[in-house]
Amino acid sequence: MSKKSLLALVIAVLIPFSFYILLRHFGSEAIVLPKRYFFDTVQSITSYGKTTPDTVWHKVRNFTLTNQLGKKVSLDELDGKIIVADFFFTSCPIVCPTLTRNMKRLQDAFSNTHTDTIVQFLSFSVDPKRDSAQALKKYADKYGVNHDNWWLLTGDKDEIYDIAKREFKANVADTKIDTNFIHTEYFFLLDRDRVVRGWYNGMDSLGLSRLANDVALLKIEKAKNPQRRIF
Repeated sequence: MSKKSLLALVIAVLIPFSFYILLRHFGSEAIVLPKRYFFDTVQSITSYGKTTPDTVWHKVRNFTLTNQLGKKVSLDELDGKIIVADFFFTSCPIVCPTLTRNMKRLQDAFSNTHTDTIVQFLSFSVDPKRDSAQALKKYADKYGVNHDNWWLLTGDKDEIYDIAKREFKANVADTKIDTNFIHTEYFFLLDRDRVVRGWYNGMDSLGLSRLANDVALLKIEKAKNPQRRIF
């Protein structure tokens, strides 16, 4: 393992525990949570004669695709989970293997906290014509993927590309992306409400550590009635 990979692994393992210690010592009010992205509308709410703006954030819609075990799965099945996602294809020679190895490190790190059921990993194939469920299973086994909380997904190409562009806003996160063949180095983070909370360079140790930070922070975020105001 290279020094860069080792650093990424150490950071990914230690960060969640560091934030847990900070929380125990200072309390949740002392922690700055990851910001929300992509609001749909801003509504006006009047209470006690005072009108204030309230933001309605974009939430990733439900979808149904096929995972590496050949099972039809939907986003609704992951209700209440924190999601880390990327877009890849199994024949990718350089970038995707690195992304997969780094996501595996994150999966292992959060599994070690004994709360791994909270975090779900999704990898969408952007070449679904070639990436059948069988091909995804072979790829998953090669990299030691835990099939329970990491789904490699295939299905209709138009559906997957719509999810990437309209739901995860991949072309906003990565302005260099080719929308005709979505191949990005970024990981995407959704909170329990399916709101995008960040995107991170999955090839970079600093990006990986920032993602690990934010996953740990979202674990302690109050699930109900978060502050949603942006003005």
